[in-house]
Amino acid sequence: MSRLPLAFFSTAALCACGGMVWGVVMAASNDHAMMPAHAHLNLLGWATLALMGTFYALTGAGGRLGWVNFALSGLGVIIAIPSLAMLLAGNAAAEKGATAGSILALLGMVTFAFVVISHWRTAKA
Repeated sequence: MSRLPLAFFSTAALCACGGMVWGVVMAASNDHAMMPAHAHLNLLGWATLALMGTFYALTGAGGRLGWVNFALSGLGVIIAIPSLAMLLAGNAAAEKGATAGSILALLGMVTFAFVVISHWRTAKA
């Protein structure tokens, strides 16, 4: 397996571990105020990055644009999730970080869509 899918899978696994620990902490404390941020970490960090990694592993697509996809998507998670948690905790200034992270995640998905659609040219019939 090439490094690009491994980068996606490694980051996804770290996000899954973080999301699971966060869920256990919320359950143990009976404080679920951070549930939206926890859900976004699991969706964007674990599920989305793992699915992207699966595509790159199965197709061998990616190259430089795949790494751009990884950087945008990874930074989106790293910025959006803590910012969303701070926003949920009452820090209104964190909205800018949540917005910036969301835009990065969106750009990562647009890049991924471009790679997937571009792969049609080289796909076997």
